[in-house]
Amino acid sequence: LFFKLPSDSLKYLGWCDIEEHDVRGNQLRCPRVREGPSEEELFLRREEHTLKKRKQVTDTEKWQKRLQENWENCAELNLSFQDLGDLYQVENFKRILRRLIRVEKLWLVDNSLTDLSAIRLPRCRELNVNKNHFRSFKQLPKIPQIQHLSLAENNIMTLSGISDFRHTPLESLILKRNPCEFQERYRQLVFSSLPNLKMLDGIPKLPEDCSPPDIRFFYKMCTIL
Repeated sequence: LFFKLPSDSLKYLGWCDIEEHDVRGNQLRCPRVREGPSEEELFLRREEHTLKKRKQVTDTEKWQKRLQENWENCAELNLSFQDLGDLYQVENFKRILRRLIRVEKLWLVDNSLTDLSAIRLPRCRELNVNKNHFRSFKQLPKIPQIQHLSLAENNIMTLSGISDFRHTPLESLILKRNPCEFQERYRQLVFSSLPNLKMLDGIPKLPEDCSPPDIRFFYKMCTIL
């Protein structure tokens, strides 16, 4: 467009910065939580006209904003498709994740995430992190109460670290379109590491999945005397 839309001057503001409303964080289901560019970044982009909507924030206003965000009381939250293109946006995103102490269902699809190992989600029972850039189970957040975990379309190469979920109530795991899916005896290895798992990649646990992973390998061996 060769002209600016009326909302153009608000495009870098979060809902907390817009006046005359009382919407709280736990009322949102699919919020955009990206941090806006810094004043220096806006100046370099020649978008300093947006600064007129910003003002010096006092400590009291910061505390009121924190109360308005109210992430601590979210039970279900979808933070997918955030387009975290800058480091300050990633850091703000992780700041919010650290506050999700009561979340039970969380979607973080397609956020280019690589490492959330410093995040703990103590009550999370369902986590969807499809279409991110995780390379290892060690890079996932701490999720001691997890029951359903979806990791489709990441870059997990091996099953190393999967046994960390042995002591969780994990029932369903999706690893479709990860390199580890092509590992020999993939299903047997997963179920042997997670005896309580009931479903893998949408397929229930089958009798042939229960055999020890080394038995079939032993049958393929040929001993020459």
